[in-house]
Amino acid sequence: ETKLFQAGLAPYLVYLWFLGQPQTKTPPLTNFGARFLLLFVFATIPAGIVAKTVYGDILSNVDVLHGSSEALLTLSNLFFALGFARALAAETQDSD
Repeated sequence: ETKLFQAGLAPYLVYLWFLGQPQTKTPPLTNFGARFLLLFVFATIPAGIVAKTVYGDILSNVDVLHGSSEALLTLSNLFFALGFARALAAETQDSD
């Protein structure tokens, strides 16, 4: 699990770098959503530690911690999708 996280972080950071380049024309809210995902990732680390040390269980079995961290993922997805939806709506209005 930890090795997978470590292996996936570098490519995701490169993805964020490319996403932030002006020539990609990524909507700002979408770019924010992609970066906000890092908050979810880094919040699950201490939440997992708390779940193990305080509750003696894995994060996915401690509802309050798991739900809180998943809420960050939901917000990230919302920002990401809403950014593209607004950009598409604006493009449609410009072409009319």
